Formats: sequence, structure tokens, C-alpha cells
Amino acid sequence: MQIIKYIMLFLIFISANLIGKIIAKKYTDRLQELEEMKNALNIFKSKIKFTYQPIPEIFEEISNNSNRNISNIFKSSRENMENLSAEEAWIKAIEESKNNLTKEDKNTLKMLSKLLGQTDVNGQISQIEITENFLETQIKQAQEEKQKNEKLYIRLGTTIGLVIVIILI
Repeated sequence: MQIIKYIMLFLIFISANLIGKIIAKKYTDRLQELEEMKNALNIFKSKIKFTYQPIPEIFEEISNNSNRNISNIFKSSRENMENLSAEEAWIKAIEESKNNLTKEDKNTLKMLSKLLGQTDVNGQISQIEITENFLETQIKQAQEEKQKNEKLYIRLGTTIGLVIVIILI
């Protein structure tokens, strides 16, 4: 009977640790997704500037070369462009995306849609650069939040697990 009690206490402790690590990982994932999006927008800018490919083709290429969450945004946007304008398709893809980006991050990305497919190459490039600048701010903020909160949640999970185990002993 004592063995079962100790096994249960151990499982409670491990569960609390895992919950803390899962919460902490969201900060790392957000930072990675923002950096990946910035790289994807840089590729988008280069493709528009030098290849003059249509936006759906560029989005297809980016979706094939990006990580899963960012890839899904570009893939969904490309698919939505069959029925919607580039602006509407991009906004819909951002809103429907399942990732670790905050509402503020998504609003920054939605800014890109204003001139997407509606202006000349230079207008689109300038809009991409503006979005990249805002993303850079979001990346710095995400780095600060990661440094501040990642260790906090890992330690908090461990501490809560220990407290629960001590209470139950």
C-alpha cells in the first residue's frame, strides 16, 4: 500500500514538472515562430523583387521550406487565394492559424495584407519591410519574455509539485 502511495506522489511530482515545462516551452516556440516568419517574409520580399513570381507560387515555395506552424499560414493563404483576394486570404490564414503567436503578433502580420497584391513591386516590398520592422520589435519582446518567464514556469512547476507531495505525505 505504501508503494502505491509513493508511486502516486512521484507521478504527481512528474506531472507538475511537465506542466511547468510545457508552459515554458510556449515562450521558446513563440520566439522561433517569429524568427521563422521574419525569414519567410525576407524570402517573400526577395522573390517579389527578383523573380516576379505570382504571390500564390511564392507562398507555395515558402510553405514547403518553413517549419510546420509558419508553413501552415502560407499554405492556407495560398489555398484561400483561389476564392478570396490576397488581402482577405492572408488575414483568414493568420486568424485560423494554430501557433504560439500572440494576438499582437497576429495583428502585426495582418498589417502585411494592406498592400498585398494590390500595388506595384516597390509598394509591396516597402509593406513587407514595415512588417519585418514590427516583427523585429516583437522578436525582442519575445526574447525578453522568454528569459524572464521560461525559468520561472519550470521552477514553479517543480515547486508546486513538491508542495503537493509534501502536503499529501
